[in-house]
Amino acid sequence: MSAPTILQKIVATKHQEIAQARTQISLDELKQKVSSAPIVRGFANALQKITQDNVGIISEIKRASPSKGIICQDFDPIVAAKGYELAGATCLSVLTDRQYFLGHDDHLIQAKNACHLPILRKDFMVDEYHIYESRALGADCVLLIMACLDDKTVAQLHNVATELDMDVLIEIHDEHELARALKLPKSAHNIYGINNRNLNTFNVDLNTSIRLAKSLRENVGDDALIVSESGIHGPDDIQLMQSHGIHHFLIGEQFMKTDNASLALAKLLKSI
Repeated sequence: MSAPTILQKIVATKHQEIAQARTQISLDELKQKVSSAPIVRGFANALQKITQDNVGIISEIKRASPSKGIICQDFDPIVAAKGYELAGATCLSVLTDRQYFLGHDDHLIQAKNACHLPILRKDFMVDEYHIYESRALGADCVLLIMACLDDKTVAQLHNVATELDMDVLIEIHDEHELARALKLPKSAHNIYGINNRNLNTFNVDLNTSIRLAKSLRENVGDDALIVSESGIHGPDDIQLMQSHGIHHFLIGEQFMKTDNASLALAKLLKSI
């Protein structure tokens, strides 16, 4: 038997974390917390407002990754959130995974309270508990990674999220995952994230976004909300994507590895 991939390890950890969390706060108790959560900020709506003459940047607040280790030494989610907003970010993404990315739920809460931008909870959702938990934390959007979920589970999580009026970033890496994602109900809450990083080799190929975006538009329509993820390093990459009708980008490491993430975002936007 081959060794489990990092993604398989993360998913196994998530199931363990959920089992532990349920002993602390039951699902019913979590639902009670959700009932008093603040109104969601429209994540998809914020991206929809970006015209083709501009770009929508989902700026990520991220301390570390399994492959790169510590990315940001002087990590402060409050400073990052405020700075990104001032620099012109459209939305924020906040890593909350503890074991592999050194994130924390508090990072999302702090970022939410520090700015007015819609926020994606960037984590590995495997159970409906995660969705209710995300809403209780103040997330406006959740990530559903097709590579982590079977069809039945992803449909259930998608349904719970949209019932809670949250937007959903549906992440795909290849044609097979695209075909599976297209089985989900069409919804104004849907955002399609195309990850340019191969999960097996970790190689990055921007043609992944170009290829899959074309298929998405053919199946969903020209108004499909598409976000290119991973490997966006500068204005040339963004201009390449724009020439293929992609105007939204999730960028984290490229900003967080600098001394000033918000300044890096401002410089990028100015250079486009």
